[in-house]
Amino acid sequence: MPVIRPFKAVRPREDIANRVAALPYDVYNREEAQAEVLKEPFSFLKIDRAETQFAKDVNPYEGKVYEKARDLLQEMISEGIFVKDGKNCYYIYELTMNGRSQAGLVGCASIDDYLNNVIKKHEKTREEKEIDRINHVDSCNAQTGPIFLAYRSQKTIDDIVGKIKREKPLYDFIAPDRIRHTVWKIANETDIEKIEREFRKTESVYIADGHHRTASAVKVGLKRREANPDYTGEEEFNFFLSVLFPHDQLMILDYNRVVKDLNGYTKEEFLSALKQSFLIETIGKEPYKPTEKATFGMYLEGVWYKLSAKKEIRSNDPVEGLDVSLLQNYLLTPVLNIKDIRTDKRIDFVGGIRGLKELERRVNTDMKVAFAMYPTSINELLNVSDAGQLMPPKSTWFEPKLRSGLFIHELG
Repeated sequence: MPVIRPFKAVRPREDIANRVAALPYDVYNREEAQAEVLKEPFSFLKIDRAETQFAKDVNPYEGKVYEKARDLLQEMISEGIFVKDGKNCYYIYELTMNGRSQAGLVGCASIDDYLNNVIKKHEKTREEKEIDRINHVDSCNAQTGPIFLAYRSQKTIDDIVGKIKREKPLYDFIAPDRIRHTVWKIANETDIEKIEREFRKTESVYIADGHHRTASAVKVGLKRREANPDYTGEEEFNFFLSVLFPHDQLMILDYNRVVKDLNGYTKEEFLSALKQSFLIETIGKEPYKPTEKATFGMYLEGVWYKLSAKKEIRSNDPVEGLDVSLLQNYLLTPVLNIKDIRTDKRIDFVGGIRGLKELERRVNTDMKVAFAMYPTSINELLNVSDAGQLMPPKSTWFEPKLRSGLFIHELG
């Protein structure tokens, strides 16, 4: 049963929270991060991406970059930009996009629950991507970016969240991307005990987004255990910062694909090869967004097509039945010879937040063909995780993104 416990958050002052809060470190390239920090000197991105404080020829993974992140965090704490709550609390973090809201509980999850698979995964991680955040967390002695977890919704927790949301929030601001961010504190002992108890009744929680950050936080915790052989399990390094959302509030957007070439086929040969597994309907110039499972939009040479997977290739298997698997197994691999989308340079990925016009733009500039996906559902994600299986890479795109800098969890 998962342990989700309250903590003493380090968080920005109310009057400056909107300037501190930053999108996750990995949505920016180096130039974009540099521009963002120049535009907003209080942005937490300067800590998450401390290479922005150095010349461009400095390797972002050098030790001095992580030391700079630590120093910047301590400076902001000592200057009173951040404050630390005096008692263990939960927090509610609500994000509103286009009139649609999702409210998560901010607390700390157990590294043991991750190791024992009580916290379930649906993606593989790559060690080289973990190392950066291991060094960042270890140097800062703090987790600065919350992990996005999901749980099957619980009425008791919903009721407590609904009650607290009627109180005055700690923060309430609209970010430049028009996402509204609202935060409340849960400090009442009875509410805290009820929430802890309810989570212990649930069987599992699920990583929705942030597999690499979770793996990094766990490895830092294990490293601290080695350095402290008399640890009790209650130390803060045994837990990692999380925001937990009820599954029925979450929305996954499409995660679309663009490919550089047709693997030597002419357009006519390519369309003919697709007919083995897909029904093809010509749509025309109007962008086609799939409206049901096992259908795909395809943009090729200025024309949109609808692809429908034939019944014989569809599957009830939690992984093989995913739309991303159908496209991979019956089009990308056999027709376009793209076998490993993690490493093949001929394929790129476009989050659904960018819209179908971005797919057209890519095909009209640096790519040959685009595929618009029907979004993976949250229930598909839970089913894959429950089956102990893994999704193909780039299966899910969550919006809105959690901001970094609103909650910091110190490790001791």
